[in-house]
Amino acid sequence: MNLILLFKEDFISVSHVRITDRRRWHIQNILTKQIGDKVTVGLVGGDVGHGIITEINEHGIELEVELTSPPPAPLPLTLLLGLPRPKMLKRILYSITTLGIKKIILINSYRVEKSYWQSPWLQPEKMAPFLHAGLEQAKDTHQPEVILARRFKPFVEDELPALCAGNQCYVAHPTAISTPPTNLTTPSLVAVGPEGGFIEYEVEMLAERGFEPVRLGERILRVETAIPTLVGRMFNLT
Repeated sequence: MNLILLFKEDFISVSHVRITDRRRWHIQNILTKQIGDKVTVGLVGGDVGHGIITEINEHGIELEVELTSPPPAPLPLTLLLGLPRPKMLKRILYSITTLGIKKIILINSYRVEKSYWQSPWLQPEKMAPFLHAGLEQAKDTHQPEVILARRFKPFVEDELPALCAGNQCYVAHPTAISTPPTNLTTPSLVAVGPEGGFIEYEVEMLAERGFEPVRLGERILRVETAIPTLVGRMFNLT
């Protein structure tokens, strides 16, 4: 937890917050902070700054906060992702958030198990802790938007063209000839399939709408490895 994430309900006055949950435990037991110590804080959807501990008691930890700086700039990237297994989804949401991706579209695909769409982990309140953990790790405050596209063909035909407008579009595919571009700074949309990848029909549909198939190399990576590898290469995150 490189940043203590604050929420509007934490504020007990304009510049004071009271923390009573796991963040309190982390400040006391992991950071081992005492009254008068300073910690890095950030308001969800707002700025980053610092908080000085003014009180520690049975009701929680109180801090006087000053928010002075914007969070890191987001990546100009929308991620179109074949819905992964629920267990993997939690790790991927965390990883995506740390990378600075602010729009994630979870899409259906031939190789997506139908049961995955019934998972309670797709509920916003279930996904939120993993998004928040990613923000805490990256010292960020702007939570990604997660969109569910439960039907592949209607989404690609009816909604995707508008999303592609003004974007460079790529689809990760192990049999592609081209390799991903590097040092991108312009708005982009990248599609990554589920485990096993998109089938050829799906890749063709995406290609018809301007998606260029790209490959990372001879090795076929798991989704949770492919995403940071692909994004890191395309946006030079080193």
